Amino acid sequence: MPESSSELTKKLSVAVEKMPAFPKSVQRILELSREINCPPKELVGVIEKDPVMTMKLLRILNSAYYSFPKQITSVNQSVVFLGLNTIKNMALSFAAMGSLPQHNAAGFDVQKYLLHSLTTASFARALCQKYSHDGTDPADCYIAGLLHDFGKVVFAQFMAEEFKEALTRSAEQNIPLHEAEQQIIGTDHTVVGGMLVERWQFPKQLTDNIRNHHTALPAGNTVYCCLYAANQASKKLGYGFSGNPVVDELPPVVQEYFSGDLDAVIAGLGDVTKIANEAQVFAQVGKEV
Repeated sequence: MPESSSELTKKLSVAVEKMPAFPKSVQRILELSREINCPPKELVGVIEKDPVMTMKLLRILNSAYYSFPKQITSVNQSVVFLGLNTIKNMALSFAAMGSLPQHNAAGFDVQKYLLHSLTTASFARALCQKYSHDGTDPADCYIAGLLHDFGKVVFAQFMAEEFKEALTRSAEQNIPLHEAEQQIIGTDHTVVGGMLVERWQFPKQLTDNIRNHHTALPAGNTVYCCLYAANQASKKLGYGFSGNPVVDELPPVVQEYFSGDLDAVIAGLGDVTKIANEAQVFAQVGKEV
């Protein structure tokens, strides 16, 4: 039976506080990338001061996936080949991976979860690039996709018994995982995920979109629409698995945004093989260090 509201709030707060802090270097990268006149060398300098991030970045750039004609040996070279936005997304992805546990008592498959999150992030970015006409930064959609399910990680680590029961109920009854969480825990991963992202000092808009990514919001929110559609597309196409077996229909506001249903959105993405392959490479490199 779910706990009382005050008991649950306290338990969630304690769990969120136990999660690793988000690296200051990545927060600084995000700040710099929003400055229109930010010199690339300043952003490169921040990355180079983080040896783990630099090592992962160079490893992925020198992997068979990119197959550059010569070896990339510096962060500065990487920016020349891939551009600032791609390097920023890589840095963010590696930071998120660094917060993931290797094992958990809930039996939650973190590697499949990671692949789902990375694919959702890339789908959300691609949808924003294609459909947004309001100046929304596609990187904001990428961040939302990457972090949208992080509340599940909190549950898996610090409320493992309840989360395992929710995973089982969701699978056995074929109901959305967030509904099973509400039945068993008294809240769901969107709430604790919002608390975590708020603690990590991300913008309020991102926090709100993570808290509401399973609910219907008013029209005009590009990040919400791209995140919602990308999440369902990733599930329907079977890229990774975040514990939720149910693919939801797009709410009317999201269908209106894309002028079509989920199948139309997926068709609009075109050949997603490259996106899926990139996500798999990111996930593998993130796991290695």
